[in-house]
Amino acid sequence: MPALVLLGAQWGDEGKGKATDLLGGSVDYVVRYQGGNNAGHTVVVGDQKYALHLLPSGILSPGCTPVIGNGVVVDPSVLLSELSGLNERGVDTSKLLISGNAHIITPYNVTVDKVTERFLGKRKIGTTGRGIGPTYADKINRVGIRVQDLYDESILQQKVEAALDVKNQILTKLYNRRAIAADQVVEELLGYAEQIKPYVADTVLVLNQALEQDKVVLFEGGQGTLLDIDHGTYPFVTSSNPTAGGACTGAGVGPTKISRVIGILKAYTTRVGAGPFPTELFDEDGEALRRIGGERGVTTGRDRRCGWFDAVIARYATRVNGLTDFFLTKLDVLTGWEQIPVCVAYEIDGRRVEELPYSQTDFHHAKPVYEMLPGWSEDISKAKSFSDLPKNAQAYVKALEEMSGAPISAIGVGPGRDETIEINSFL
Repeated sequence: MPALVLLGAQWGDEGKGKATDLLGGSVDYVVRYQGGNNAGHTVVVGDQKYALHLLPSGILSPGCTPVIGNGVVVDPSVLLSELSGLNERGVDTSKLLISGNAHIITPYNVTVDKVTERFLGKRKIGTTGRGIGPTYADKINRVGIRVQDLYDESILQQKVEAALDVKNQILTKLYNRRAIAADQVVEELLGYAEQIKPYVADTVLVLNQALEQDKVVLFEGGQGTLLDIDHGTYPFVTSSNPTAGGACTGAGVGPTKISRVIGILKAYTTRVGAGPFPTELFDEDGEALRRIGGERGVTTGRDRRCGWFDAVIARYATRVNGLTDFFLTKLDVLTGWEQIPVCVAYEIDGRRVEELPYSQTDFHHAKPVYEMLPGWSEDISKAKSFSDLPKNAQAYVKALEEMSGAPISAIGVGPGRDETIEINSFL
């Protein structure tokens, strides 16, 4: 069945936008199934660079229908701003579909996110402050606002008032902040209703009918496996499920419809925000990776923490996602190192551990065990086939493939759409 899941196999920022864009011309639908505008994709088309935060990358591919699924949380102001920006650059956004069951990020969700992080101080999680977590919390607590609620003013008023009954108590009595007026929130949300209405649809029905008609559907995850609320480095995680299972719940498509699961791997490792990171570098190598790789968050603007490739988390990603393929990105960034360390295991309290420890305490104390691989100095950005790569670069890719547990089917050798070596077709 022509349904593919494409997701991050590390802590996010692996280059999923490039991978989705590569497939965009061959698929009929590209679906975001979780997260919100806390995720960012950079897509380079020719000499044009596009930074997408909420919209699926497929919106840049003519003929492709981009879909925001029910598992996504939507900030209407960000959505409309992003659509406006693309329209001004001549991108056709008219095919976009938004699930009526997707939850809305309200102004009070953003407020709660920011004041909570500030209150936590040194114990903060490192959220983007965009209201993502509080919106998912409202969803689970069954006081959330959904896109469809924008079209029933009475229900919207009741839901906002119910949510603020509790939140205003917390804001005023715990955080010493001013109470938020329900009427103002309702008025703001209603102001978005007509602008969004042309895009709202029963996306579950649309996607299942598309698959029944043998259309190709690509499910695009935000963030990465190690940021999954269930399977990531909790509590330093996002508030949704970027792993493959999240595609089923976040888009309303059964698991038997999924044919391939593609994990995006960076040739080294990066992370944004707080939390454990065994291979993190604090030296000249770390700074070089950051500078050469342009490692700054698309959405956050924060410098990414950088480290060497971690085969332990790659194996873990293969397991929890059932990965069938890898797309290895940014191999070109490693050009120039005489030797490249790769983490093959951890040392924890004197023990060698080759699988990701389930204990948070153990993972915090994990020290990388490195294997040194020979580097290369040749420019690889013009390589069009695997055989065009220097022998040491080929050996590096093969070693990562063997350590990670799934075949590497494509390699990114530069940021451009055409700077990709395709070894095996994903379709």
